[in-house]
Amino acid sequence: MTAKESYKLWLYSPALSEDEREELLAIANDPKEIEERFFAPLEFGTAGLRGVMQTGLYRMNRHIVRRTTQALAELVVAEGIADKGVAVCYDTRNNSEFFALEAALVLAANGVAVRLFSAPRPTPELSFAIRRYGCAAGINITASHNPKQYNGYKVYWSDGAQLPPRHADIVARERDRVSVFEGVKHISREEAGNLITMMGEETDAAYLDEVFTQSLAGEETRRAARGMKLVYTPFHGCGRELVPRILRRAGFENVLPVAEQMTPDGNFPTVASPNPENKEGFALAVALAEKEGADLIIGTDPDADRVGIVIRANGGYVTLSGNQTGVLLLDYILKARRENGTMPVKPAFIKTIVTTPMAAAVAEKAGVPSFDTFTGFKFLAEKIGELEKEGVQFLLAYEESYGYLAGDQARDKDAVVATMLIAEMAAYYKTKGMTLHDAMEALYADHGRYAEETVSVVMPGVDGIENMKALMKRLREEPYGEIAGVKTVALRDYLPGIRRSFADGSTEAIRPSGSDVLCYELSDGTLYLVRPSGTEPKLKVYIMVRGANEAQCAAKIAANKEFTEREMG
Repeated sequence: MTAKESYKLWLYSPALSEDEREELLAIANDPKEIEERFFAPLEFGTAGLRGVMQTGLYRMNRHIVRRTTQALAELVVAEGIADKGVAVCYDTRNNSEFFALEAALVLAANGVAVRLFSAPRPTPELSFAIRRYGCAAGINITASHNPKQYNGYKVYWSDGAQLPPRHADIVARERDRVSVFEGVKHISREEAGNLITMMGEETDAAYLDEVFTQSLAGEETRRAARGMKLVYTPFHGCGRELVPRILRRAGFENVLPVAEQMTPDGNFPTVASPNPENKEGFALAVALAEKEGADLIIGTDPDADRVGIVIRANGGYVTLSGNQTGVLLLDYILKARRENGTMPVKPAFIKTIVTTPMAAAVAEKAGVPSFDTFTGFKFLAEKIGELEKEGVQFLLAYEESYGYLAGDQARDKDAVVATMLIAEMAAYYKTKGMTLHDAMEALYADHGRYAEETVSVVMPGVDGIENMKALMKRLREEPYGEIAGVKTVALRDYLPGIRRSFADGSTEAIRPSGSDVLCYELSDGTLYLVRPSGTEPKLKVYIMVRGANEAQCAAKIAANKEFTEREMG
């Protein structure tokens, strides 16, 4: 079916509301917009569906939510686990609560029991609820840290991790088979009755109990915590309830909320984007910290699975990257566990291939094995499960995009547990007369200077998808012999799982494999990785360098960024 035919199918469907029909009539003479909205259905990426909230096949709306949920319901019924139920969660975005209820009603119409959160809750709490209540699967309505016009649909399986590839393929295939309007079962809230059970404080309390088991603070650190001042912002998201609770439980008596950003609001009125990766979003938090003399600023994204921090340094406040925070956190966990005697017999550290190699160096020096996975926390969760079967206990799993997990309470990145550990870490260093900036500099002194930067090459729409495919094909078939004036030593192609040497053309197998990622190894130790984003219409270029000092690293980063902008626009 062409985009125009799909458009007409939607336009004349009696399932559309008058507002939806008016929205489609408004683009009747805009073939480009029709193509953008109807050329294909939204695809599952690294974390399910994500798209702009508009009427259309390649958009996020109630019809797409219903159709996808119908496919998931059929999978659960076919597996014979409908009685285990599906947990449904949502964040503070516009339409999130509405979409969550729509998903619940489709599940109920298919005879699938539902556990629905009564209010917006963090993504990791959904993962926890699936595991605690033995659910067959889970759905979370969230677009994580994306701008306000986006929403999304994450699917989880019975282990609390994001849907594994085999089941994701089944859901995608069944969804495409189901007619958007005629193939979906749906009932009213009244008809659903007892098939829907609400979750609230009981689940919150149980989740926080599990999170607190990951606390590593000794008595001296607890005393330091009581005297510290922390500024916290949820960026209008759902961390507003549980993050302050876990901080108070960990002994932090002076948690200062950014009042303007504590109100749930899907328009995110105080920030350009509710992403803790963007330092601009911390402006209100920094102003409060300067006024109060705070030791640390912490911010979580709208679904509270990512966390970013701003630290005191050189008389002011500076933001740390996701990589820097992760390295600090890993080192703190290693130190604290050694000091309090809780280091497992068989420990491990897990990261993604686009996460700084400095983290692996820290783990290696401590004698802890590290493992690489592809980008996306479902791959980290998969590795956690594999290691668990071998009797290996992971200490930390993290990705450079501000996602961290410690503990068994969830199988997804968890800003609640990460916030607690980051705050404890700051208190731990305070007992030693150090700031987190001092601790980071000490790590650079021990392991060498590392720096990283991610460049996003935006390629929106149907043309963008084709352009991304063409560019990846070119980079694979005609690889750069040098980047930013530095020779390429080897190319790792993670799709077939092959590393090719440029010196003699020899190849060797590498792991992991099966994902569309290229990694150029340069002669100065730089790693230059390129991959299509699984959640947004963009290519991501990860630049990871080493140097003798900060200035040398900055110069390498700048040269590689200039090369990227020149070559890829």
